[in-house]
Amino acid sequence: MAVTNAEAIHGRTLRRDPWWVETLPTWVLLGGFVVYATWAALQNADYFVDPYLSPLYSPCLAANCEEPTIRIFGSWFSLSPALLILWAPGGFRATCYYYRKSYYRAFFRSPPACGVRDAAKCYTGETRFPLALQNFHRYFFWAVWPVLFFLWIDAVKAFSFEEGIGVGLGTVVLVVNATLLTAYSLSCHSCRHLAGGHLDGFSGHPLKHRLWRFVTRLNERHGLIAWISLVMVAGTDVYVRLLANGVFEDPRITF
Repeated sequence: MAVTNAEAIHGRTLRRDPWWVETLPTWVLLGGFVVYATWAALQNADYFVDPYLSPLYSPCLAANCEEPTIRIFGSWFSLSPALLILWAPGGFRATCYYYRKSYYRAFFRSPPACGVRDAAKCYTGETRFPLALQNFHRYFFWAVWPVLFFLWIDAVKAFSFEEGIGVGLGTVVLVVNATLLTAYSLSCHSCRHLAGGHLDGFSGHPLKHRLWRFVTRLNERHGLIAWISLVMVAGTDVYVRLLANGVFEDPRITF
């Protein structure tokens, strides 16, 4: 007969150390990002300063965009254009295998840590709504790549100013942001599976083996890349927002 977590642990915890400290970064970084990104997406302002477009609004698909990427949605759409695209990267992050471990422990206390009783009395896994939606991670993986494509277009546009071609601090910020988000997507477990993890053996597949080894090296740092890229997305939006509000001028060199 299976023994539940509650039956195995008498009392709230068997731990004597401050086990909850491990969940603090998730509360601060992930929780803080969700709050900030929601606020920024609902502002519908201060997300573009020529030639910089915030990643929270890219690609900008509505006619009411400050700088439309593609006008797919006409003037009838009056809400923030960020709402049209954030479902893809947001869903990709929310269903990420690494983030699941982090926020299951921090927010759902399932499980909080080794030797600590679960908040729930029983465990049903990801077989019921809403956790059953976690199984869509492999599909969000494909949905996020068009967004990355346009982020790289934005990064290239960031080299073009009214004075000519050049490099600004904002250029560096957008390029670094696109690079980190690409690395986060490539280091994903789903990407590793597609790169060769689905094969029973690599004999006869030398190119796929090299690709799998490259993705595996990234995958080993997936957690670190996940956090750094998350902070960078928010930081990039903050930078563009500060420029839009005239807090300071973008330092740049033009040729």
